[in-house]
Amino acid sequence: MIQQEIRVPEDPIAQGEIAALTRRFEEVSQITEREFGIVKSDLTALRLQVGNLDQKTGNLDAKVDSLTGEVRVLSEKIDRNQAQIVELLTRLVGRDPDAS
Repeated sequence: MIQQEIRVPEDPIAQGEIAALTRRFEEVSQITEREFGIVKSDLTALRLQVGNLDQKTGNLDAKVDSLTGEVRVLSEKIDRNQAQIVELLTRLVGRDPDAS
C-alpha cells in the first residue's frame, strides 16, 4: 500500500490571521514580561520597606520600654516627695508660725 500525503493548499487569509495572532501573542507576552518585571521590582522595594519598618518598630519597642521605666522611676520619686511634703506639713500643723 502506498500512502499518499494529502496536501492542502496554503490559504493566504488563514496565514495572515495566523501571523496577526502570533504578533498579538508576542506583543502581549512582551507586555506581560515587562509588567511582571515591574511588579517584581515593586515587591522587592516593598520587602525592603517592610524590613525597615520592622526594624524601626523594634527600636520603638525598646524606646517605649525605656520610657516606661523612666516614668515608673519618676512616679516613685513624686510619691516619695509627696509623702515628705505631707509629713512636713503634718509636723507644722499646730505650731506657732512665729516660733522657730
